[in-house]
Amino acid sequence: MTGAPQAHDTSADPKLESNKRTVLAFYEAAFNAKDFAATAALIGDRYVQHNPEIADGLDGLLARLTHLKEAFPALHVEVKRLVAEGDYVSAQVHGVRESGQRGLAIMDIFRLEDGKLVEHWDVIQPIPEEAVNQNGMF
Repeated sequence: MTGAPQAHDTSADPKLESNKRTVLAFYEAAFNAKDFAATAALIGDRYVQHNPEIADGLDGLLARLTHLKEAFPALHVEVKRLVAEGDYVSAQVHGVRESGQRGLAIMDIFRLEDGKLVEHWDVIQPIPEEAVNQNGMF
């Protein structure tokens, strides 16, 4: 039997899309706007941090963001890719601390509860001047 292909529902899961929007809002508030009140509004009652250089909780996060703001006032991040599954959102991010630098390739994983960030893991890698392939990091 021939005919037109059947349409499939490709609409995204509203919860996953909402979680991705929350993560995008976090990057914009925390790193680009440096608006810590807006950042705090995105964090849950408890915030578990797996980066060994950042203390648990909102206070630990804000201390780290304050340090970054003071040390790198031109810091800017660009989210290249988001992937959401269940309560998790993974983000591939290009962070540039000072204009003209190649920057850092960052992979963050967030866990959300009730639309708020409650847990974070990350891996950060400097972008090298030369690569042995032409694929790029993003």
